[in-house]
Amino acid sequence: MPETITKPDDVREVLRQACARRELLILATPYLRFESSFVGIHEGELHVHATMAREDAMFGLRTPELRLRFPDGLGFFEARVEMKGLGILEGKRTVRLTLPKALQENDQRSGYRVERVGRVTVTYGTLKGDLLQGSLVDISTTGARLHAQRDVDPQAMGPGTPLLLSIPLAPDIQIETRAEVRHAQARTLGVAFRPALPPAVEQPLTRWVFLRREEERERLSQRLDIQARTAAPKGQEQTGILLVGGDAALETDLAGFLTPVRPLAHIPASLQPLKDALAGAPPLVIFHVASTGLDERKRLRTLVELAQAKAPVLLLATQVDGASLFELSGELKASSAMVWNPARGLFLQRLAQGIIRRHTHGGDSPMAPAEP
Repeated sequence: MPETITKPDDVREVLRQACARRELLILATPYLRFESSFVGIHEGELHVHATMAREDAMFGLRTPELRLRFPDGLGFFEARVEMKGLGILEGKRTVRLTLPKALQENDQRSGYRVERVGRVTVTYGTLKGDLLQGSLVDISTTGARLHAQRDVDPQAMGPGTPLLLSIPLAPDIQIETRAEVRHAQARTLGVAFRPALPPAVEQPLTRWVFLRREEERERLSQRLDIQARTAAPKGQEQTGILLVGGDAALETDLAGFLTPVRPLAHIPASLQPLKDALAGAPPLVIFHVASTGLDERKRLRTLVELAQAKAPVLLLATQVDGASLFELSGELKASSAMVWNPARGLFLQRLAQGIIRRHTHGGDSPMAPAEP
């Protein structure tokens, strides 16, 4: 059963150890995930590496649903945290987070098995000197399943039989260990690492399994994306993302990045065209923001409030500073906002994908692209 660590000293010790080994972590928001790493604990706050743009950190991470996920020991931890601001620690640009009140062990702790392992040839043998080879079927932090090149002899390799095992899993993960047969049937051999792997091997393996698990979450969400896109009744056109305002050049720029998510439709920023377009139930409405002046705010408020009754809203600004845009976004209660820059087109694609997921099938948020 999963366990929740709630004692402050125990929580701090787990985090201290994660900081000491600069452990990988995922910061998950409702719309995006960001890959990061632990830096340290300073003045009662947790510092993690700021791998995202300043505006993304200041505004994208300020959500009551911010969660932290990271590998530890044989499994994974998850916790709710709050973004306090940006900082610098040990010469690194950091995001400052509250120390979590509790750490929740993953519900598949010690048991999550990676099945997409690629082609890995495993060498194994008995203590008597028999040396055999097989292929890796799946692996966890506590054991593996192998496909032998020939039928397994249940008398020679029955449950409890000790083995010597060599698994060249990745360039930085070479597992050379003793193991014990847990089950054997035909050419399938299940083994447990006995004794447990040493920290020098266990930690990178746990990290590798953690990343493969994140990839599997994304694959599941992508399958749900496809189901959502094909759920329209037969003969009805697929509803696209709606761009309100902006010129033809902006439409062309956005279409190059958004079309892989959904088709893009463009309408002028006026009431009747918006009403007509909303009848098609677009999965996302993007409003172009060219100014944050009083008149523009009033005009936008009318249009945004109309759209919000039907779909999530994203504000996309040009020639507007980020602070003013996000202030406006808060006033209008938009799902999100960003200042448009063609260099960040992939970020917009992932953000739009995350918003649509959140408001349709509820799949896991996509991974934000690494910032240059």
